[in-house]
Amino acid sequence: MSEKKKEKKVKDLFADDVVDSASGGEPHYEQPRVKGFDGASFEPEEKEESAEEIAANVEAIMRKYDRESNTRIWEGWQKWVVDSLMAAFSLYCIISTLTTRAAIEVRLTAFLGCIIVLGFLTYPASKKHVKVNALPWYDIVLMVIGAAAFFYYSFSYDELGRLLTSPIRMTPLYNVIGIAGLIVLAELCRRCVGLPILCVAGALLIYTFASGQNLNAVIHTLFYSTQGVLSTPVNVCAKFIVVFIIFGAFLERTGIANFFIDLANSVAGSASGGPAKVAVVASALEGMVSGSSVANTVGSGSITIPLMKKTGYRPEFAGAVEAAASTGGQIMPPIMGAAAFLMTEYVMEPYGTIAVQAILPAVLYFLGIFIAVHLEAQKFGLRGIPRNELPRFTQLVKKVYLLAPLIILVYLVTSNTNTIQVSASIAIVVAVVASLFDKDNRITPKRFFEALAAGARGTITVAVACGIAGIIAGCITVTGLGSRLINAVIAVSGGHKMIGLLLTMICCIILGMGVPTTANYCIMATTCAPILVELGVDLVAAHFFVFYFGIVADITPPVALAAYAGSAIAKSNPMKTGVQATKLAIGAFIVPYVFALNPQMLFIDATVGDIILICITAVLGMFGVAVAVNGFLFVRLHWYSRVGYMVGGLLLLVPGIWTDIAGFMILAVLTVITRGLKTRRAAL
Repeated sequence: MSEKKKEKKVKDLFADDVVDSASGGEPHYEQPRVKGFDGASFEPEEKEESAEEIAANVEAIMRKYDRESNTRIWEGWQKWVVDSLMAAFSLYCIISTLTTRAAIEVRLTAFLGCIIVLGFLTYPASKKHVKVNALPWYDIVLMVIGAAAFFYYSFSYDELGRLLTSPIRMTPLYNVIGIAGLIVLAELCRRCVGLPILCVAGALLIYTFASGQNLNAVIHTLFYSTQGVLSTPVNVCAKFIVVFIIFGAFLERTGIANFFIDLANSVAGSASGGPAKVAVVASALEGMVSGSSVANTVGSGSITIPLMKKTGYRPEFAGAVEAAASTGGQIMPPIMGAAAFLMTEYVMEPYGTIAVQAILPAVLYFLGIFIAVHLEAQKFGLRGIPRNELPRFTQLVKKVYLLAPLIILVYLVTSNTNTIQVSASIAIVVAVVASLFDKDNRITPKRFFEALAAGARGTITVAVACGIAGIIAGCITVTGLGSRLINAVIAVSGGHKMIGLLLTMICCIILGMGVPTTANYCIMATTCAPILVELGVDLVAAHFFVFYFGIVADITPPVALAAYAGSAIAKSNPMKTGVQATKLAIGAFIVPYVFALNPQMLFIDATVGDIILICITAVLGMFGVAVAVNGFLFVRLHWYSRVGYMVGGLLLLVPGIWTDIAGFMILAVLTVITRGLKTRRAAL
């Protein structure tokens, strides 16, 4: 596709809302629509797009909804230089995390100095400043000043470590260095992460100064101590997350994403409403290694959403399925959008324990979506994809070696055979070896170089977000705001756990809007999780609770980035797609309350018998909830039947023998009645 056509594609996507003076200036959608066989409104059949057009469409959508994709364009020798710097940084990170014994301040300031350089080489000031091989003078100035501030601290640590033992010893020069580093980091965050997290950090900074803290104390805490930028989030990023991002880049080049989609097609593609089920399964599998709900939505959605629409699913539903499933990928172990590694530091539990505890809630989340798409297909009589058009399972089995890196990684980190970073490094080597058996995706020296560069590029946003999250944590620490928030929520809730959970949920959804997964969890862990712990919620359950509700902000209107990305591919109404995605992800709004009130769902203080019973009743419970939300089982349900299914499902989700019995009886009676209704109607 020519550059002009690509440019037109991007402009079309950015101008999909049409404003009409006759409608009061409100946006409306002018796509022509026709009626389907079920009476639903569909768009007319679209012309098949070529591979180049699909790629351009995906790129345009990513640039619109994902800030990480708004990057500079480098070509020729300039591209080679930038990519070489990226690859060198990835190698440095791997070697550093495996061998360094330097002080944490030295290691992290050097890491952030490199991030500043690579960040300004990658992200322009705005979308309008994207020009080929262009780096404006002001970006060079900002890059040099910001990197110099962090590198100065790194190389002068021996001297600064002795001098800056307290804020009293701060001098104007040290304040200027600290302010310069923080401002440049914030500007880079604006470019690659967005404004929401900066608004939170800015509000806390204002509060910090308003509470009586002087400049010396603030800069000392935020820049020079390990309670600010150099706190837990950046430390975990430099130590663990960066290696896993590099591992993901290598894994992507082995063709595992296409393998997941083919595998899901082979397993579920021919079933009723097959493409939607493929989207759920493929997104769950991809989510194990993906760190972005938007990237996951666009990556697999470019394949699954058109198939869903062709099968007969409404455009809003098709976009919502992919968005909800892709967002769920962030809660899917073993990676959980890199939040699993941060959680181990915050709750002081082994990584393997965290990964195991995340399994059942994640399964219930995807099960709820899977049941919903099945019921939608049954409601409208949607068929699957003919088997002769699907990949053969026997052929896919021959490529099962592509899973070797993931299997070995999970084994190493859960068995404590090696440290997390060593395990990830070994998995990278296994990924390279596994690729040698596939001639189509073999990692050549060129692909090896590209994987290293892509790993570094993927690290920039996470590292910057973690740095700003550290500023947020530092402000909370220096002002004692955390204890004030806890006291305020306890006072409003009257000490009632359920009210406290509801208030915390609202805070998490608001604070999580437009914030990447890793930074999202950092914010929730420092601001919201302590509130729940004070209310008596188990520590691990509290952190899972805030993590879940921070993540669902990606599909919860009004800032539902994943849903909007899905709607762009489906050519549907973004807000309706977001609302539909929220309904599909109902499990993410219910399950956290269950494990917060009874952490046995996270396998905490539970016997083997308890775990088996919890798994069975939880699955039945999600079935009841999904039926209630969809309003269909054999026949269309009346409102009172839907209420009954919701009550029965919720009772089964709450661990307890009497609630389980009551919930099972309600679902059993209602299911027998609805089945009988279908039989009687069929006989008429």
